[in-house]
Amino acid sequence: MNGTKDFLQDSIKTILSYIEKNESYFIKEWEENIIFEEEENPEKIKENGNLMYAFIKKSLYEEYEEEAAKRLAYKVAEERIKAKTNMGNFMYNINLGRSIIIKHIIKTGIPSNALEIIIEKINQQLNDFCYHAVTRYTELKDKEIHEKNMFIQQSHKDRLAILGQISSSFVHEFRNPLTSVIGFTKLLRRELHDHKYLDIIDHELNQLSYRITQFLHTSKISNSNNELEEVNITKLVMDILTFMYPSIADEDVTVTTNLQPNVTILGHEEELKQVFLNILFNSIDAVKGMNKTRKIHVSCADEGEGVRVTISNNGPAIPTHVQETIFEPFYTTKDMGTGIGLFVCKKIIEKHQGEIICQSDDKETKFIISL
Repeated sequence: MNGTKDFLQDSIKTILSYIEKNESYFIKEWEENIIFEEEENPEKIKENGNLMYAFIKKSLYEEYEEEAAKRLAYKVAEERIKAKTNMGNFMYNINLGRSIIIKHIIKTGIPSNALEIIIEKINQQLNDFCYHAVTRYTELKDKEIHEKNMFIQQSHKDRLAILGQISSSFVHEFRNPLTSVIGFTKLLRRELHDHKYLDIIDHELNQLSYRITQFLHTSKISNSNNELEEVNITKLVMDILTFMYPSIADEDVTVTTNLQPNVTILGHEEELKQVFLNILFNSIDAVKGMNKTRKIHVSCADEGEGVRVTISNNGPAIPTHVQETIFEPFYTTKDMGTGIGLFVCKKIIEKHQGEIICQSDDKETKFIISL
C-alpha cells in the first residue's frame, strides 16, 4: 500500500517538475488561444489564468482544498459581474487550460495507472472550480436582474402615480364645463328636437365624457369603496349592444351572440360596463374598412366556478409581441389612441378578482374575460 502511495507521489513529482520547467510554454500556448470580449481586460484574464495554474500545481503537490477552489471561483465570478462579461468565454478558457495541461503531462511518460489518477484529480479540481464559479455568477446575475426589475417596477409605479395626479386634475378641470354643455344640449333639444346636428353633438359629448372617465379610472379605480351589487351580465351585455347599435350599423358589422340567460355576479356594474364598451368599440375599430364580412361575436356563460365573457372579431391578427404588451398603460396601435383603455379594463377585471387575456390569429381575435 505504501509502495503504491510512494509510486503515485513520485509520479506527481515528475509531473510537477515537468510542468514547472515548461510553464512558460504552457502559459504562452494558453494566452495565444484564449478568447475574450473587447471590453474585457486581457491582463486580468491572464492574471486569473496564472492563479488557476498555480492553484492546480499546489493542489497536485498538497491535499486538495475545495474551499480554496471556491474562494478563487467566487473571486473570478464577481469580477466578471462587475466587468459585465458573460461566462461563455470564461468556461472556454478554463477548459482550454485543462486540455493544454493534460496534453502535456501525457508526454511525461509516467505509467498509465498513475496518469489516470492524476488526470482525474485535475478534472475534479477544475470541475469543482467551474461549478462554484458558474453558481456564484448565476446568483449574482439573478440578484442584479431582480434589482433592475424592482427599479423598473418602482419607476412604473411612480409614473402611474404622476398619471393619477394629472388625471385627477384633468377630470376636475373638464368635467364641470362638460356637464354644463351636456345640460344645455338637452335644453336645446326641447326647443330644436328635430335639428340634425344635435345627435352628432350628443355623440361627441358622450365620447368626450367616456374618455374623461377613462382617465378618472386610472387614478381612482383602486380606491373605489362602493358596495358590491348583483350585476346581471347577460342583461348588461344586451343593453350595451343596443346602445352601440348606431356605431355597429354605421360600420356594417354583423354581431352575433351566445348569451346564457341571467348570468350574474357581485361587482360594480358601471365599471364592468366600461370594460365591455371599450372592448366592443375596439372590435368595431378592428374590422373597420375590411372588404370581407365584418363580424363580432359575444358569448357569456356561467361556468360554475365563475363567469366567462368572450368578445371576438374577424379583424387582422394582433402580432404576438403586441399581445404581450397590449394591456400596458400608454401602449396603443391607434394614431389617436391614449393607450389607457385596455389598461383600465385590466385593472377593473383584476379588481373583480378576474382575468382578461387576448388571443389572436389570422382567423379571429378574442378577448376572454373570466370573472
